[in-house]
Formats: sequence, C-alpha cells, structure tokens
Amino acid sequence: MTLPIDTSPLVISLATTCAATVATFFLGLAAARALYGMRGGARAWIDGILTLPLVLPPTVVGFILLLVFGRRSPVGVLLERMGATVVFSWPATVIAATVVAFPLMYRTSLGALEQVNPTLLAAARTLGATEMRVFRRVLLPLAGPGVLAGTVLAFARAMGEFGATLMLAGDIPGRTRTMPIAIYAAAEGGDMRAAVVWVALIVAFSLAIIRLLHSQGVARRAWRLEETGNAPAKAAGGELPGQRGERTAMLSMAVEKSLGNFKLAVRLETGRGAVGLLGASGAGKSMTLRMIAGVATPDEGRVELNGRVLFDSAAGVNLAPAQRRIGMVFQDYALFPHMTVAENVAFGLHALREPERRARVRHELERMRIGELANRYPREISGGQRQRVAIARSMATEPEALLLDEPFAALDAHLRRTMEEQLRETLGGYNGVVIFVSHDMEEAFRFCSELLVLDRGRAIAEGEKHVLFERPRWVATAQLTGCKNIAAAARVDAGRIAVPAWECELAAGAADTSASRHVGYRSHHFRFQEKAEGKNVFSCWLVEASEAPHEMTLYLRLHRKPEPGEGPHIQADIPKEQWNELCGQAQPWKIQIVPERMLLLED
Repeated sequence: MTLPIDTSPLVISLATTCAATVATFFLGLAAARALYGMRGGARAWIDGILTLPLVLPPTVVGFILLLVFGRRSPVGVLLERMGATVVFSWPATVIAATVVAFPLMYRTSLGALEQVNPTLLAAARTLGATEMRVFRRVLLPLAGPGVLAGTVLAFARAMGEFGATLMLAGDIPGRTRTMPIAIYAAAEGGDMRAAVVWVALIVAFSLAIIRLLHSQGVARRAWRLEETGNAPAKAAGGELPGQRGERTAMLSMAVEKSLGNFKLAVRLETGRGAVGLLGASGAGKSMTLRMIAGVATPDEGRVELNGRVLFDSAAGVNLAPAQRRIGMVFQDYALFPHMTVAENVAFGLHALREPERRARVRHELERMRIGELANRYPREISGGQRQRVAIARSMATEPEALLLDEPFAALDAHLRRTMEEQLRETLGGYNGVVIFVSHDMEEAFRFCSELLVLDRGRAIAEGEKHVLFERPRWVATAQLTGCKNIAAAARVDAGRIAVPAWECELAAGAADTSASRHVGYRSHHFRFQEKAEGKNVFSCWLVEASEAPHEMTLYLRLHRKPEPGEGPHIQADIPKEQWNELCGQAQPWKIQIVPERMLLLED
C-alpha cells in the first residue's frame, strides 16, 4: 500500500535516528565510563556541560551548533576548504539529534555504572583482570539494563528532535525534512491529514522500538564446564596445569593511610601460614587487606611480597592489582552474579588455554566439594556454597598470598565451624601467605597461629596467639581476646593494686604493677571454694544468672549482699555441673581471684 504523501521524511527520520542512536551509544557510554572513576570538583563542571543540552531549549542548542558549524565559524571555514559543509545538509540532522539525545544516554549509563557494587570490580582486579577487561566482562554486563534503557531513551529523543534540527539543518524537502519538521510544515500549511499521519507514525515507531527492546533479554553464551567426568585432567608429569612446587613465602609491609578521624598505620612481616588481623569494627582491618591487594592506595609506605615490591611511595612504585598475584575473598564474597559458578572460578584464568582452564576449574570445584554446582548462578546457591566458590576462585589463580576478609561472618554457627574445617583442610598444602581478618577472637584463635591486633588504626599487639591471649598488655587487646572483667586500678605497693570499682585491694603476686592502670580477669578463671584459703578470696552474692547450653554466667557482688538496684562487680562463667553444686550451698559463696591469672593492663 502506497502512502498518499511524500515518504521522504520517514526515510530521513529513520536514517537520522539510527545514525544518531549509534553515535550517542558510543559517545554516551565513553563519557559515562570516563566520569565514573573521576572525583573532585572538575567532575561536577564536566557533568554539567555534558548534561546542558538536556535542560536548554532545543532552539538554543541549535543556535549554538549553528555558531560552531556555520560557514563563518572556524570549523565551517575549515570544512569549506576541505570541500564539505554541515549546515543545511543531512549530516546536520544527525549532529543535532545526537547532541540533544546524548545527555539521556550519558546520564542513564552513568547512573547504571554507579549502581554496580564496587567490590565486584575490586574482586575482578585481584583476579588479574585489566581495567578494560573489568569494564567489558563485569561493569558493562551488570550495568546492561541501564545502558539499554539509555539507548531506548536516546532513540526516542532523536526521533522526536525538532528545534535544533530546524536551526542547523533547515527544512529542505527530500534532504533535511524529518517527520517532526514535516508535522510542523503540514500543520502550518493547513494539511492536518498529513500531520496526523506523521504523528501516528512517530508514536507507532516509538512504541514499537520500546516494546521490542524491553522484550529482548541480553543474549549471551555461558561458558559451561563440560560434563566429561569428575576427575581433573592432568598435565604431563602428573600435576595440574600451572601448579608450582614449594616456594618461600614472605610478606612485609609498613604503610600509613588517613581514614577520616584517624590514621591507619600498619607494620607487618610474616611468612607461610595464617596470620590473623583482629580488631573491632572500623579498626582498619579490611583497609589493610585492600592496600595489600592494591585496590586501595596507602598515603605512604612500602609493601613487598616474595622479594617483589608491590608498593613504594618513595620510589613511585604502585603495581596494579592484576600484577600482584594476590587472591582476596571479600566479606560478601563478591561473586559475579551474571556468571555461573564455573565462569566465576575461570575468570582469572583467561591466560590459560581452554583445556587447561577447564581442568583447573574442575579441580578447584572438586577440592571445595561443589563440583555439582558448576553451571548454577550465585543466586541459586546457599551462603556456604557461595563462600566455597569465592575461595575456589581465589585459589584457582595460584596466588602468592591469600587475603580472607571475615569469610565466615555471614554464616550461622554450625556452618561457620564446618567451613573453618573445610578451609583449614584446603589451605593445608598452600605455600603462600594467608592473612585472615576477623573481629571474633575465638575464630581467629582457632584459625591462625600469629595475631596482629588493631585498635583505631594502630597495631597495639602482635605475636604468637597463646602469648597474646594469656598475657595481653593493653586494655583493648584484653577486650578483643574476650576478657569480660576489666576495671581501673592503682598501684598500692610493689605487690598490690587497688581496684575501686570492685571495692578491694588485690595481691598481684610477682607481677610488676608499676605501669598498670587497669586489671583484667577472665570469667572462666575464677575459683569457688568452701573456705577462704589463699590470696584474694572474697565473699560474694549472686545478683543475676544467665543460662547457656553448657555453662552458666553468674553476675556477682563482692563483700556484702547487694542492695536493691545495685549491680554486680564481676562476671564468672562456670560449667553447669559446678552450678548445680553451687546452688546447694548457702550464700555468701567464697570466690578467689588467683594472682597468677590476673591481667595487669596499660591504657
């Protein structure tokens, strides 16, 4: 069926809109990517300039374009010398449509990029991905729905452009007359029938393209682990591809970084084995790992791994995360949601040939006992399974150091202990450095042999875990290692201290009391006895008791029966068997604070 009107505006509009949409897609996405990583005042100015065509009247935009591309402008003169002109030509319609549609593509894409979890990008970098690969494989796919929406909006805006096009390209039938201009010309000439036809076509095209784009999912071919058996393939010589023999592991760092209200200053030197970073929330533990991995930059200092300088502020060295050969398991695991389990594990293995890559992935999944999950997505597996995938992904790249940022924090108590045993077994033959972050002292004690205790960015204790637990020097260290009874103290003489909060003086045995400002006593070290024998034995009364599955927590008042409203002095934890015996005895009970068990602490 032939339309009873000139169809050239339809052809010109479609050609202009398609060309402008393609140009806007690449230009808008490039601008969004450039500003995504930009910080500071310059970003606000650049963003304002790029968004300006969105808020200016189209005729103003057209006038500015006319000043830029007009025959008397520097650009116009240059083009004329080259035998080309822009104004009153079809390219002018494309330029006008591109300029007015660009802000929609740019702003929508930038918003989509900024919605992507930055931890996923940091994880990709620690797996050896370059910035281009991070953008292509992680950032862009996850921002895809937003980018698609920006493309749709840009298409619709380009098709409806009128004012800027009329200013720059004019109304030349068969050359620059688009459908919006044809509507204006028809209405001005009194041909309302033609105007209605063009309006109907624009509405139909706009609805059709929006519906089409919304109905199409993002087509992708998943990299799937072939179901060719569970046994990992072997390379010549019996080892998995890429495996290496024993190596000496050594990490040393001395760095500083300002973190708002305090400065993080960490000095650490460790070899093979697990070192625990222990500290309260906000102490700087996770930032320490991020500086080692290279996803955060220290203000100054030096980081060295196995003789390679990773960071040196004095020498201007700062290796990218992809060059550091460090694996990191993030607290939220940072699995790529648009990739299967197998694809996640394979992400850092792109340099290997495909048979080797598949063998390595299969080996790591079987080692973590999740081989049957290879073709599932992270959203389809449990929290414990996601943690195993994250560990397998980090171990697959054979890192020289493995950083674990509270890997069990999101798990329940039973699963946490199960995963601890699994991870301990997995790392049994690992020859690299392991740094384990936790705020749970029992977890750190079970998993690590050495500990570094951080308090508001400062390392207040370090060394072998048994020593730190038995004889902490600082109040903060005692608190983090689970000491529940800490009170201010003052020296009386060489062997005695006064504890006003407990209303008593205590014999300190042979310990030096000169620097002590607090006394600490672990709740499970109290001794109950029938008669007052030995030093530091006091009468006590029960204020309150709290029951746990295997023990009782007693809140006790020393010296005299508590008056109404008076709280306890101390907290004692005893087995339920002992509690059953104690219940049968009349109060007051006798309790001993053993001098050799006391912790004399500094501020």
